[in-house]
Amino acid sequence: MTDQALLQQAKEAMQRAHAPYSGYKVGAALLCADGSVYLGCNIENASYSLTNCAERTALFTAVAAGQRSFVALAVVGGQGGVINDFAYPCGACRQALSEFCGADFRVILGKDGGETKVTTLGELLPGAFRLASE
Repeated sequence: MTDQALLQQAKEAMQRAHAPYSGYKVGAALLCADGSVYLGCNIENASYSLTNCAERTALFTAVAAGQRSFVALAVVGGQGGVINDFAYPCGACRQALSEFCGADFRVILGKDGGETKVTTLGELLPGAFRLASE
């Protein structure tokens, strides 16, 4: 799957976001090693700490479906659903991804107009926390 196709799926997921408090909608598309794609959107809650990010929504849905091997994650987001800048995964999402993905895991960010930025989980989260026994 191309980066652009994965970003398009993230944009579609963003339209499902529930963001009545911040107005900042995010969509994510997680590509699995078998070629399947799991989508996620941010889901806000009046009790702010119960909010879940798009990236973790996609990851947790994939894991719940039995997936454990991931290739790439596309993320888009913006105020009112307008994608003016790159939307980077937050620290919690980076750490959650590191449970299943290595440092070379691709993270694809997109903006309206087709501009993209590709980075890795290792660049976004150097020194990820791991259990000493691993």
